Amino acid sequence: MSHSGITLILIMTIAVLAPLLAYLAGRWLPVPLVIFEILLGIVVGPDVLDWARSDALIDGLSQLGLTMLIFLAGYEIEFGKIRGDTLNRSVRAWLIALVLGLGTGVLLAGGWTKGVFVGVALTSTALGTVLPVLRDEGDLHGRFGSVVMAFGAVGEFGPIIAMALLLSGRGAGESTALLAVFAALTAGAVFWALRPRPPWFSRIIAKTLHSSGQFAVRFVFLLLALMLGASQALGLDILLGAFAAGLITRLVLTGAAPESGPRILEKIEGVGFGFLVPVFFVVTGIEFDLDSLLEGGRTLVLLPVFLLLFLVVRGGPIWFLAPRDLGRGDRGALVLYGSTALPLVVAITTIGVDDKAMTAGEAAALVGAAMVSVLVFPLIALKSRSGAKTRPSEELSGSESW
Repeated sequence: MSHSGITLILIMTIAVLAPLLAYLAGRWLPVPLVIFEILLGIVVGPDVLDWARSDALIDGLSQLGLTMLIFLAGYEIEFGKIRGDTLNRSVRAWLIALVLGLGTGVLLAGGWTKGVFVGVALTSTALGTVLPVLRDEGDLHGRFGSVVMAFGAVGEFGPIIAMALLLSGRGAGESTALLAVFAALTAGAVFWALRPRPPWFSRIIAKTLHSSGQFAVRFVFLLLALMLGASQALGLDILLGAFAAGLITRLVLTGAAPESGPRILEKIEGVGFGFLVPVFFVVTGIEFDLDSLLEGGRTLVLLPVFLLLFLVVRGGPIWFLAPRDLGRGDRGALVLYGSTALPLVVAITTIGVDDKAMTAGEAAALVGAAMVSVLVFPLIALKSRSGAKTRPSEELSGSESW
């Protein structure tokens, strides 16, 4: 059997074991599933047991997993719940975090070239990782969940834009022009998505929903492929296309098939969370440079420093700009959820190492801090909200400034 085949079997074995371990651990402590996927990936990876190694095939599947994670995060955005004052606050909080992050990154790294990678990574939010926690707790569709979604969406989309502008290697003018072209294409797609669909569109969705045709699922993946192709053709990061595809898909399905939308999403999530997303997280563990981190010295010291900076750079502005109707417990939980980072940190550090702007040790410290944030921050957030649950969104509808 080829090395790719063995590695893929190990990855899927971990994908099956991880939810079992998360279920068992959940009796005492609600540990996010992704932690088991990454840790087990490290165990079977080159730095521990050396049973699994990434190659072109595995890396391709991992990239698809990251793409699907960002797509699903984009799909979860409900514009009706995050507009107005909440959205304004989330944008301002992220812009302040970007300024703080770039300044901190340049000072810490001793220059712009490395500092920009560190700075952008510090502004990210792992919305795709946080949403399952909120969903499992029943908080996703309440007032608190809407606020987390708003701050998290900006914390996911903002760094993708920053990556396109600051990490592409192009001039600012050229990058801005390409982003404007992509924005125009996305706006056109949104306009098309908002138009009423012909009656046959809804009928064929309903007719093939439980057949081998699966028109709706295939249509969703066509939208995803088109947006990925558009972003790649313009030389932009494909994560930008994935996030935009998620937003557009929700608009299309909400207008054309509101009754079938939840079932279609279940099928897409089955492909994503059942296969591709676990591959991404396990491969993140396999490719994690544990040896560089454990060498000690500056690299090991950087891990807690980066963890603290996630809270200060990303969480600080969130604390001060959180909606006024949130209580102290909810505000603290919002800071912790907003400071949770991982997928984009992996993507940014990968670019940094490939461009030789970051060392493997520095990347390992930053990714390691992001892994700890995924393990620790949601757990503390859950405890800070226990006994301090917000009122249902219906009761607080009058407190939002639209």
